[in-house]
Amino acid sequence: MLFFENGVFEFIWPWCALFWPLPVLIRLMTPLERSVQALRVPFFQRIASLPQTGLTAEKNTKSLIIAGLAWSLIVIAAMRPQWVGDPVELPVSGRSVMLAVDLSGSMKEKDLQLGGEAVSRLAVVKSVLHPFIERRKGDRLGLILFGDQAYLQTPLTFDRKTLWQMLKESELGIAGERTAIGNAIGLAVKRMKDLPDTEKVLVLLTDGQNTAGDVSPEDAGLMAKETGMRIHTIGVGADEAWVRTFFGKQKINPSAELDEAMLQELSNSTGGSYFRARSTEELEKIYALIDEIEPIEKEKEVYRPRKALFIWPLGFVVLILGMWLATFMLLNKSI
Repeated sequence: MLFFENGVFEFIWPWCALFWPLPVLIRLMTPLERSVQALRVPFFQRIASLPQTGLTAEKNTKSLIIAGLAWSLIVIAAMRPQWVGDPVELPVSGRSVMLAVDLSGSMKEKDLQLGGEAVSRLAVVKSVLHPFIERRKGDRLGLILFGDQAYLQTPLTFDRKTLWQMLKESELGIAGERTAIGNAIGLAVKRMKDLPDTEKVLVLLTDGQNTAGDVSPEDAGLMAKETGMRIHTIGVGADEAWVRTFFGKQKINPSAELDEAMLQELSNSTGGSYFRARSTEELEKIYALIDEIEPIEKEKEVYRPRKALFIWPLGFVVLILGMWLATFMLLNKSI
């Protein structure tokens, strides 16, 4: 094992080095047996006294060197050399947070402001969620979009960049005009039911009431409670807005359809909290509060990147033997 500044070089099976002297031992233990078939010639002593040609001796020496080098590389490859990098900590906090965002038709209402300009509720939600997503380093995040039905836009992942991109590209109307809150909760339960109870969090944002879907919010809340999932609900939309009518400006409540009682019941029954966002600033504060949820303490997961290196000595063996075989065949052709 050799230590370097940015890692360690080691062998997984160092005991394979014991096979290195094996060819020598086999040669010593099994001497060559030659059958003697002598031809008596009167000038044998004269022939024996002649010097051996250097070409044959040189060939034998080169062959032995090549064979020894190839065998040594095979033994090194069998020892499984590898490079082990420095320890790397995995970003684990123990939380899995599913974000459920309402894309129903009412989210186009321009009763909130962003930078002093009236914009749609969805535009404000995207603006506030971006920094929230960036702050959740170490959490697994998922994204559900719901309208007439609920859709899993992004499964739970550590890839915050991709999740934000999917939210950024979402548009009003792609999920329908109505609001299926129960279906959104049911989908979150389905995707997170196998996780430990203390790790499941759903943050659901809506501006209305349940008007679509196959599952009622009450039944979905019961399923969430049974699986140990906490639901934090956010009701978004201003309480007051001025609109132009035939009789002049009139004050209306653009959030009249918001079912706060249902959202509060969902949160209370699952151990979560209900928040009311009447402005962009309130929504930012709400996500900051949710951002302070204490993570479940876990032991840090650490791994060391490993890179197998046995392919290099094996590659050299193939190269050496290939060159030796090609040279041998050329020599035989020339003869």
